[in-house]
Amino acid sequence: MNNTIYDCLLMPLNKVYNRAGNITIVENHNNIPFAIKRVFYLYDIPCGKARGGHAHKSLQEIIIAASGAFDVLIDDGLNKRNITLNRPDYGLHIVPGIWFDLHNFSSGAISLVMASELYKEDDYIKDYNHFVTIKDIYHA
Repeated sequence: MNNTIYDCLLMPLNKVYNRAGNITIVENHNNIPFAIKRVFYLYDIPCGKARGGHAHKSLQEIIIAASGAFDVLIDDGLNKRNITLNRPDYGLHIVPGIWFDLHNFSSGAISLVMASELYKEDDYIKDYNHFVTIKDIYHA
């Protein structure tokens, strides 16, 4: 839980150019720093709505704007940073212990997420005040 926003990296993904259309390749432990155990995507997000609003104790994620654009606000309890995702050949690596919110979705935006673990309810920290309290222990 002592990770900071500076441990979250915007990563270029392998992009193969072709006149007929491009392809981006993701591979476990090659250009993704973990074994992918779950993939999900968010779409049809109504104007003005946000997603995320939590942190993970141990799960890692790569978030990609598969289509359109959106912002990701990352927060380590001391520092905050807003990152715009708008290219399908870049992914934002979210490490454990970082609070994040996805917001400002463009029309037709699709957020593709690759996760290091299967869904586990007890890995989520959904209360921001509790998150800050936990992080304060590590910042002390």
